[in-house]
Amino acid sequence: MEEEVVEVETMKKQNSHSPAVSTPPQLQIHSPNSTSFPKSPFGSRFMNTPIASPMKKAIENMFEEVGEFTRFDPRDDWLPITASRNGNAYYAAFHVLCSGIGFQALVLPLAFTTLGWIWGILCLCVGFTWQLYTLWLLIQLHESELGVRHSRYLKLAMAAFGEKLGKILVLFPIQYLSGGTCVTLIMIGGGTMKILFQILCGDSCSLYNLKTIEWYLVFTVAAILLAQLPNLNSFAGVSLIGAITGVGYCSIIWIVSLLQGRIVNVPYESQKGESQATRIFGVLNALGIIAFAFRGHNLVLEIQGTIRSESKNPSRLAMWKGVMFAYLVIAFCLFPLAIAGHWSYGNLIPSNGGMLSALQKYHEHETSKFIIALTSLLVVVNSLSSFQIYAMPILDNLEFRYISKRDKPCPRTLRIVFRCLFGCLTFFISVALPFLPSLAGLLGGIALPITLAYPCFMWILIKKPKRYSTSWYLNSTLGAVGMVLSVLVVTGAIWGMVALGIQIHFFNP
Repeated sequence: MEEEVVEVETMKKQNSHSPAVSTPPQLQIHSPNSTSFPKSPFGSRFMNTPIASPMKKAIENMFEEVGEFTRFDPRDDWLPITASRNGNAYYAAFHVLCSGIGFQALVLPLAFTTLGWIWGILCLCVGFTWQLYTLWLLIQLHESELGVRHSRYLKLAMAAFGEKLGKILVLFPIQYLSGGTCVTLIMIGGGTMKILFQILCGDSCSLYNLKTIEWYLVFTVAAILLAQLPNLNSFAGVSLIGAITGVGYCSIIWIVSLLQGRIVNVPYESQKGESQATRIFGVLNALGIIAFAFRGHNLVLEIQGTIRSESKNPSRLAMWKGVMFAYLVIAFCLFPLAIAGHWSYGNLIPSNGGMLSALQKYHEHETSKFIIALTSLLVVVNSLSSFQIYAMPILDNLEFRYISKRDKPCPRTLRIVFRCLFGCLTFFISVALPFLPSLAGLLGGIALPITLAYPCFMWILIKKPKRYSTSWYLNSTLGAVGMVLSVLVVTGAIWGMVALGIQIHFFNP
């Protein structure tokens, strides 16, 4: 989709014998990068007549609001991500908050058990700053100089790396990150539903207590029903609820942990007798957990695609305002959660469930049932809301494949079928592979290039900064370090699973 700026000039013929006769309009195509501004096309006598004045006013308003003529792929209006472009900075903040705060924050204290206080806080600060910078890069790259809007991470990667290489580098990590997150949300949401039921019903409850698999099914059915909203912009209210509940349960967990104090004889030092290799790979796994806490870059372009863009008010301005507010709130959630969690539980933090499991394990009797039930309810609602955001790239891709073959909008019945099939597939994986939440380090290593490396390389390839300039050195260095770190983190996570062991149990959640 290339933008064409069309200038129509009416050259009047200087002839004294026929003053009223003019030559036919001459069509001129100007490059988008041209420095000359298009002349007004309203110089003809016809455009000054009363009959043409409404047309003239409408076109002038178009120039005023849009500032330029652009061509969009009409198929974007058929896809759930870009079907509505009525979003704003508030909607963007809701989506970013809902996708940025979640279960991944609950396992951050696990990284501190290996890194310690100083290195843990330092790595968390560096990771937060680094991912915020790459987030800014993606927002700036959303709209090209030719007027093309890259409303999907995959499309931007294909524009930067080429169609074939872009798919190879990005397609699997994005699908894996989105699908894996949805599977994990089913496990956490369904498991928390079971805990909430036990708290509310009590030990002497006569109602039938569902099994874990059945609670997974209840959560999946609720997620599928909620997923029937037509497009990403229509989920703004759902994302607002998810953002509020995410901030709520994160705040409750770290505040309760501080108020209850440290558990007796809490250990902070690493175990003695560990080999050097064990420590190194433990550090790499901890870095993967921190990287996984900042996942969500695979959604930022999709969220920005819901915002209308004009020449005087491009979408990047509203998007950046929403992102800055959202990440200010995220910082006030992640840092206290990681620091308070490590202070309260030290190396005794449970590896499965993190802070949520620690709250239930160590403070179940000291904390009121209302607080624990409220926290569990907030976790369930946040998981349902986050499921919708992370499922959107896969659902959008399914409909895109149908539209590409049939060249017509996806019928509503088929859209319902797609979303039901996706829900059933994620439910099956959650039952078949219930140990996936223990792979936070591995997931973080796979998602790390999407978050920290690829945006830097795409900036260089698309913006083409001057070679050996500050921007070129900065992005080249960050991209290279991100790729090396990704390989090391994945290696460390795999080595940890092999050497230290992991409880692998299929079809037994």
